Amino acid sequence: MAKTETIRGLERGLRVLQFLQTHPIASLSQLHAGTKFSKPSLLRILRTLERNGLVARRLGDGCYRLGARHTYLVPRRARYDRVAEAAAPVLDHLCRRISWPSDLLVPVGDHMEVAETSQPQSPFLIRVSPIGQPVCWLLGAVGRVYLAYCPEAEREAILKRLRKSQVPADRLARDPRRFDRILAETRERGYGTRDSTFGGGAYKGPPVDDGLAAIAVALVGRKRVYGAINIMFTKGASTVDVFADRHLVHLRDAAAEIVSALEVTRSNGRRSAQR
Repeated sequence: MAKTETIRGLERGLRVLQFLQTHPIASLSQLHAGTKFSKPSLLRILRTLERNGLVARRLGDGCYRLGARHTYLVPRRARYDRVAEAAAPVLDHLCRRISWPSDLLVPVGDHMEVAETSQPQSPFLIRVSPIGQPVCWLLGAVGRVYLAYCPEAEREAILKRLRKSQVPADRLARDPRRFDRILAETRERGYGTRDSTFGGGAYKGPPVDDGLAAIAVALVGRKRVYGAINIMFTKGASTVDVFADRHLVHLRDAAAEIVSALEVTRSNGRRSAQR
């Protein structure tokens, strides 16, 4: 009987993994509808899979996705899922420490995209950047700091694409001298800030003013930049300089922790592939 129960449990876990292969991001309700397992059973299965690195739960919306250790079974897995998975617990801890929320953004062609966020964990009512929201490269804190630290060839390829764009937020790409100064100032300062004209909102969306400011740092690895993380705060709470004096060290520590987790995972993956 015990052997039968073990096999049945394994089959149920595999069925959840199979569902996530065809539905890369799924809520508990979607998993319940797709597998027909009860929600209490699903939660036990998901916790077991999560503990073993086969499933990860997104911080921003509580949805589930395949974990980093499942990559070998999913060759077309989204490139930045692993970055989001590594960032989630770090951003959660950072938010608990300083209360203000953070986003992880990653490059997606002509824009950056929110891949993870701690906004739901913040006591402050800041709900402006859902997972998947596109954000412009050139006016936001995260885009500027990413471009300041990414390899020159990658930066030039991004800017070449943006120079052809008719989107108002991309105009700065056609003023290379001014933008080079902005990037130099970002490197000298050590963190990115929003352009004074930028009020947030989605890339290609209508102009908004969300009343926020932000500081951001890049996730700089040995061979690549994985993305960028920020801390958002209301403009009335602090000036950018004062906020950076207080919290930049925490943001840099978080970035270093994320990069360390990613590079350890990559190193372990290479060793496993060589065996």
